[in-house]
Order: sequence, then structure tokens, then C-alpha cells
Amino acid sequence: MTAGHTVLSVLHRTTYHYSTFVETAQHLATIRPLACEWQRVVNHAERIEPTPSYLHSRIDAFGNDVLYFALDTPHERLQLVSETTVQLTPRWTSLDPESTPAWDVVADELRFSVGGQFRPETEFCFASPNIVLLPGLRAYALPSFPPGTPIAVGAVDLMHRVHADFDYRPSATMFDTPAERAFELKGGVCQDFAQVMIACLRSLGLPARYVSGYLRNDPPPGQPRLIGADASHAWVSVYCPGSGWIDLDPTNDVLADIDHITLATGRDYSDVSLLRGMILGGGAHRVEVGVSVIPL
Repeated sequence: MTAGHTVLSVLHRTTYHYSTFVETAQHLATIRPLACEWQRVVNHAERIEPTPSYLHSRIDAFGNDVLYFALDTPHERLQLVSETTVQLTPRWTSLDPESTPAWDVVADELRFSVGGQFRPETEFCFASPNIVLLPGLRAYALPSFPPGTPIAVGAVDLMHRVHADFDYRPSATMFDTPAERAFELKGGVCQDFAQVMIACLRSLGLPARYVSGYLRNDPPPGQPRLIGADASHAWVSVYCPGSGWIDLDPTNDVLADIDHITLATGRDYSDVSLLRGMILGGGAHRVEVGVSVIPL
């Protein structure tokens, strides 16, 4: 292992139990981690039970490796098991938030204009299925962004405030709770913390995207255990010209770094959910999820 790098092993098991037989099913699964500048995928394997009759992978519009599979035999149980080893490189050793450009200049440069130059980051400035841009969200965000504030300074301050003002309450929200509802409740899980912060940033005209992934289960000696480490996790990525995408975890009030494994990115949770699709039959169902992330 290269000095300064961290190698983490992930075991993610998701099991669906149905009350009646599912006759046929078609699913999309986002379970393959991203390979990127700071994250090298050493190895990855997945297992699906029962064995799919059709299996295919594709790269979606956001660069994620999405698995499509179909099941055409009746089943009362569906299990996805993903085993991954990644090598992570520290990302923020040279980041100076004070030297990043002013947020209002960035927002003005990225504002849509007819005939203007297309910037791919602008896709993450707009509303999305789970995120509506409302005046109340902009009003909440503005105290972190006085005119001329460096974008990274404002984003970090906003992260601090979301972490302080919102309560981690797993029973308060559902998987499809929109950001505006979580904002009203001032609580939820990591998905809600992330989507609220993204909504605040976008309300100012700043590109912000949703990141799904995993957290290390056992922290280094002397450091607290991160919230959300027993399941998949979510955080925020804000675009900063000159520095690229900066990842912030409002649930834990930290920059996402070598304790965070990036799985996929999208506009909000609906783009990167673990499993989505259509089934025929099945009745009611319950889900069991187990995630283990340990250093090697």
C-alpha cells in the first residue's frame, strides 16, 4: 500500500423477503463503486440470488456503472451481495477554502443564458425529483454566503449549520421524502441531510450533486464512530472552479475523505438508489440490510 493511502474492504448484503411469490421482475442496481482520481477499485464482485435470467451493465448519464437484471422464475426472496476493495487517497491536503472563487461570481458565470457556453456542471443547479428550490431554502442558506464569500468557505459553514440544526432521526422520514419535507421536520437520515444541503446550494445557483457510498465502520483510535456506518451513506458534492467537486458530509460535519467510499453520484437519491424496477406479484415485503466496511 502506498504511504498515505487507505485500503478498505466493503461487504454489502441486501435481502428482500416477499409475502407472496414474485412472478417476474426487472431491476436496476447501483452497487458498483466509482473508479476516480482519489479512489482505485482493487477488486469487486457481486452475487444475485436467485440467478438472473438476464444480466447487463451500462454507464448512466452521470457516469455510474449500473447493473440491469431480470428474473423470470417465481421467487419469495431476492438477495444482492456486493464485495469490494478500494484504495483511497487523501483529497484535501492542499485545499485552501479561502482561495476558492467568490460564490456569487461562480453563480453568475453558471447562470443559463441563450447562446452561452454549455457547462456540464450546470445540470446540478436545477430542481430534481426529490429537490424543489424554494425561497425558504435560499433564505436559510444566505447567512453562510455573504457577498464575496469564497465558495468553499460558505459551503463548509452551511455544512456546520445543517449538522447543528438538524436531528438524526431514522424514523422521521422515508426513502422518498423530498428535501422540502425534511427541511420542515429539521431531521431525518443522511439522505435527508444531504438533499436539504443540496437544495440550499442550488437555490443560490451553485452546482451541487448527491453522492451515495459507504462509511468506515471502525474509526482510527481516538476518533469517534461516524453516524450511518452500518448502512449505505450519502453526502454532498459542490462544484468549485479550480478545485473541482468538493465533498462534504453534513451528517457527520466533515469533509468526505479516506473514511468515505464513493459508490455513485446523481441529482438526488432517486438517481442512485440501490435497487429500483418493476415486479409482478410479491405482496408486502421487508428488507434486511447489512454493511461492513473495514480497513485491510
